[in-house]
Formats: sequence, structure tokens, C-alpha cells
Amino acid sequence: MELRELSAFVAVVEEGGMSAASRRLHVSQSALSQTVGALERELGVQLLERTNTGVLPTEAGTTFLVEARGVLARYNEALRAMAEHSTDTGAVIRLGIPSEMAPDVLPPALAKFATDCPKTRVVPRHLSTAAQFAALRSDELDVGLVRERPHGPEFDAMLVAQEPLGVLISSKVAARLAGSDGVQLDQLAELNWVGFPRSSSPAWYDELTGILRSHGVDIGPPAADDQVLIAAVKFAAVDSGQAFALAPESGLQPLPDNVTWSPLVGKPVVRRTWVVWPAESRRRDVGRLIASFQPPEGI
Repeated sequence: MELRELSAFVAVVEEGGMSAASRRLHVSQSALSQTVGALERELGVQLLERTNTGVLPTEAGTTFLVEARGVLARYNEALRAMAEHSTDTGAVIRLGIPSEMAPDVLPPALAKFATDCPKTRVVPRHLSTAAQFAALRSDELDVGLVRERPHGPEFDAMLVAQEPLGVLISSKVAARLAGSDGVQLDQLAELNWVGFPRSSSPAWYDELTGILRSHGVDIGPPAADDQVLIAAVKFAAVDSGQAFALAPESGLQPLPDNVTWSPLVGKPVVRRTWVVWPAESRRRDVGRLIASFQPPEGI
């Protein structure tokens, strides 16, 4: 019996179904189903009852859920205890990073941390906000940089960046819409928004789409869960003259000749980034990494 099997079973019960649990753990439903099935065969009991609306634990499953949670909790306690002894002996901090990051946030923090803890290595992973929260819960990350502030006692958080977003539009559209101060958000109602999947960051998606709708922008059909909104995708969509994408001014790679970035008048859309970590973490090196980040200045 492996820890990943226990984590998979707990996730399925807590989420109430294979689909939601697979998104939480970022594995395919078929792989998750196989894992739980192998666990049931190993134990020789049925742990889950499949229904039309999801899954429910059987009586044996309810009993096993308590035991599985206890094992995982004890495992995490052991890791935290050992971290106190490994801080200065080549420890590793696994850090989640979003696809776009303000250039003045991460490099200064990592440089300061390298000076404070030269023997601790930071290993970054590019993950969406939802994927980072799942990885933090399953002990696959130690610290994350996410687009939405967590609620509840599970995580602690500190704001480290807030970026007013501007708009990427074709140069022809910019010549028509942009004034001396930029583009009014409600002028973009005639264009299609190049969005990202809600599943990648639900709270940020809801905040952003609420702002767009309040200015008359049609959100259109939701992006597929597996869609990756990289710069090339934005540029290709914007180049048609029928769409716009949101992006900060800083960190943009050289734009194609027919694509223009413009500020939004009044800065109606601000993207925030928080550094988050498990509230129960007692690692001193993790604390030093968090302290290396600086709160943003007001906009």
C-alpha cells in the first residue's frame, strides 16, 4: 500500500466523485479509478459505492477513510519534524509558479534567499493556481505563488504582487480605439475575449469575468480545461482583429508588428499574486523564503 493510493482514496471521498478528484490531483480519471480499484483489491473490500451522482464510501470505506487520513497526517508530521534537522544540509523547497510572473517579484526573493540559506535549493514548477493548491495539499509543493487568496485555516498567505492589466489588440484596432490614456474597457465589447480555463483559478476567473461583464464584454464560451494560454496563443487570436487578451505591461516578450499593448483607462483590472504555504509548516527555510518576498507598493 502506497501513500499515493491513500491520497487518491481520500481525495475521491472528499470530492464526492472521480472527476473532481482527478482535477484536484491532476491525474486522469482512468488512472485514478485504477488506483482506487487496485487498493480495493489489495484490501479485499469494497471501499466506494458508485452512484449516478458520484461515489459514496461504504461502511468499510468510512472506516478506512479515518485510518488513511491518520496515516497521511502522521507522514506529514514526520516530514515537518525532519525538516527541522535538514534545513542546513542541502534541503529542497518545492515552489509553485504561475505561467506569468511579474519580473520584479521572484528574482529578488530568490537572490536574497540564496544568501540567507545557501545550502537550500529551490526547485520551481510551473502550475496553475488550482494545481498548486492540490499539490500543497498532497505534499508535492512546499510553497506556491497563486492568483487567489486562500480562505480558511489550511493555508497562510501574503500578497506579493498586484499588476494592472492592459490589453493586447491588433495594431489596426488599437489605432481606432486607443486614446492618449489607453483603451476604455467598455470599448472592447465588440471583440472576443481570449480567456483561460476557469478550472485553473476559479476565484480569479470569477472576479475577472465579473469586471468584464460589468463593462459590457461578452465572455463567450468557456475555455477548455486543458487549454494553455501562452503568449503565442494570445498573439494568434489577437492578430485576427476580432479578439483581445489581457496582459501586464511588464514581462512582455517582443510583440509581433501587428499586435499592440495598451493600458486600460482607470486600471479596472488588477491581477494579484499571493505566496501561500501550509499553515502547519514549521520549516525554518520555508519561513526564510517567504520572508524574502516584499509586499507590493500601492498602485
